[in-house]
Amino acid sequence: MTTTNFTVDTDSDGIALVTWDMPGKSMNVFTQAVLEELDGIVDRVVADADIKGVVFTSGKASFSGGADLTMIKSMFDLMEEEKRTNPDNAQKLLFDMVGRMSGLFRKIETCGKPWVSAINGVCMGGAFELSLACHGRVAADSPAVKMGLPEVKVGIFPGAGGTQRVPRLANAQDALQMMTTGSTLTPQRAKAMGLIHEIAEPKKLVSAAKAMIKGGLKAVAPWDEKGFKLPGGLIWSAQGAQLWPAASAIYRRETQNNYPAAAAILKSVFEGLQVPIDTGLRIEQRYFSHILQTSEARSMIRSLFVSMQEINKGARRPEGIKPTKFRKVGVVGAGFMGASIAYVTAKAGIPVVLIDRDLDAAGKGKAHSEDLVKKDIQKGKTTREDGDKLLSLITPSADYADIAEADLVIEAVFEDRDVKKAVTEAVEAEIRQTAVFASNTSTLPITGLAKNSKRPKNFIGIHFFSPVDKMMLTEIILGRKTSDKALATAMDFVAAIKKTPIVVNDTRGFFVNRCVLRYMNESYNMLVEGVPPAMIENAAKMAGMPVGPLALNDEVAIDLSLKIIRASIADLGEGAVDPRHLELIERMVEKEGRLGRKNGKGFYDYPAKPAKKHLWPELKTLYPQQDADKVDVKELQNRFLACIALEAARTMEEGIVTDPREADLGTILGFGFAPYTGGALSYIDSMGADVFLAMCKGLARKYGRQFRAPKLLIDMAAKGETFYGRFNPHAETKTAA
Repeated sequence: MTTTNFTVDTDSDGIALVTWDMPGKSMNVFTQAVLEELDGIVDRVVADADIKGVVFTSGKASFSGGADLTMIKSMFDLMEEEKRTNPDNAQKLLFDMVGRMSGLFRKIETCGKPWVSAINGVCMGGAFELSLACHGRVAADSPAVKMGLPEVKVGIFPGAGGTQRVPRLANAQDALQMMTTGSTLTPQRAKAMGLIHEIAEPKKLVSAAKAMIKGGLKAVAPWDEKGFKLPGGLIWSAQGAQLWPAASAIYRRETQNNYPAAAAILKSVFEGLQVPIDTGLRIEQRYFSHILQTSEARSMIRSLFVSMQEINKGARRPEGIKPTKFRKVGVVGAGFMGASIAYVTAKAGIPVVLIDRDLDAAGKGKAHSEDLVKKDIQKGKTTREDGDKLLSLITPSADYADIAEADLVIEAVFEDRDVKKAVTEAVEAEIRQTAVFASNTSTLPITGLAKNSKRPKNFIGIHFFSPVDKMMLTEIILGRKTSDKALATAMDFVAAIKKTPIVVNDTRGFFVNRCVLRYMNESYNMLVEGVPPAMIENAAKMAGMPVGPLALNDEVAIDLSLKIIRASIADLGEGAVDPRHLELIERMVEKEGRLGRKNGKGFYDYPAKPAKKHLWPELKTLYPQQDADKVDVKELQNRFLACIALEAARTMEEGIVTDPREADLGTILGFGFAPYTGGALSYIDSMGADVFLAMCKGLARKYGRQFRAPKLLIDMAAKGETFYGRFNPHAETKTAA
């Protein structure tokens, strides 16, 4: 047979080396064509008496990223089409499509000849499930080798045998933790769990795999042999009685029951381990078919996989502009933010000059990178050699002349217009006319800052989020005169440092901060209403937020909130701010001296370790408290999600954000908006604009104008539209005839 994605070479020992190497792809992924070719290879192996066994490996630096999730999305689309033409067969069609990959892997497992997976590089999702179906597994001893089943992170779960094979190889507790968190395993951890057999030197990987076959590897999976015992003990045993109630409780605590896929993992493992493997695989297939049809799966796959890939590949980058190869980047301001920006720049292999008022201050900025590198070496995330190379790319300086040849300069100085004006003038006195100047500002409009520039076309905003080395989002803000060239350069830089960019038109607070402020402001409203502080925090977490709004405000700093409130009053008038909010935050900062985590006192108290932070006991005395039993917790959850989603809708109406993909990714990556929803606009789309509007009308009557819907949303509800329909990012551009 002829194959496009695989090569098959059989040696003199009768061992076939099947190499997966998809043409034109940087990484192997499962597609329908790949599955068909692999199915044919299995038939060929079985039919050829000269083939004694198979070593399966990758011809690329990585093994495989797993299934192409657009293929999974197409399954649902096919089912929806079948519903229209043959509704009685739609569910069966989806069930059969879901079982295709699992059936193929079981076919490998029971083909009668030994298969060994030789894992080089990243081996995730369906690729790892394929490896688990092989009779032997060898992984290369390299930091580049990572294994795992991360599907739960995009709203689905390991549906090609993962929930059945992992707990038959590892104890059930480790298996559940691995799959419900989507954690990544090193070769050493995978071997300790019993998921792989050997770790080999990278150059000897294939020979080690062949040696397993030559050594008499059985072509039978352990669970297909008589007398097989589960490594973690039976479900109905003393071990099981300890594990399963605790597992269910942990699931509830960690997910608030917002993630159906995580629940499906528990159910698949619990039910599947009580029956033979083939029945277990059918159970898994049934749950996977159900999960694919949930709004959570569809929304998460769209936002966290499809949209993420499209945006990261430059979906919003202007066409026809040559990519920038950065020879040097300048960062002005060696405080925490500037130092962190310098670190991620150097980590991307780009030389960076870190400027501050004097060499000592700039050196302290580089010391931040030294600390990060030291921690990574201690954790085994990098080598000393690579760490030294990174640090050699950072040059501390107090001389603006050192950034004269920079392609991009980012200022990260104090949020003060006068300070930023002085820096802009000093930088532009040195850099080339073609260089781009970017302001890392979180609140000040870019158009106003660009008035200090002699080259406003090359002036742009790049808003980083703290901590820069961990937060994956950046906002790229366009001033009124920002050119496409400046935008392309900024996007090339963000791509180089491996962040996800969203493009935002200029406004106060841009996009993410506008949404975050609504979240924190609603917590102020609840405090004033007398909702117990613990209920405020817990309701937010139950709604799917990773951090309660009061804890988040402590991280941001309460005195910064006060500055923002006062700046809003100064610029927009007293009507722009709820006076109750001003009174609350003034009291916290000026009377109580509670600034947030930075001074150990905010809405929470931060005692010395090992004690944990806790809500400030006096917080509940600031306002008369409601009876907790009479507070509608679900309504609190709705208030938090609705106030954020409404603000996201307003930014679409105002043209601040123009692409729903960016709004959704911005809310999730920027501050963790309930990821199971797929983002703030997907939250509205999944519910339906009419249903969402009705909920907001009820909230507005009870709690105020912050829940009034914009005209855009009212129009969408009347027309039955969605954001992804009205602002379809994939719509073909129509040209006039």
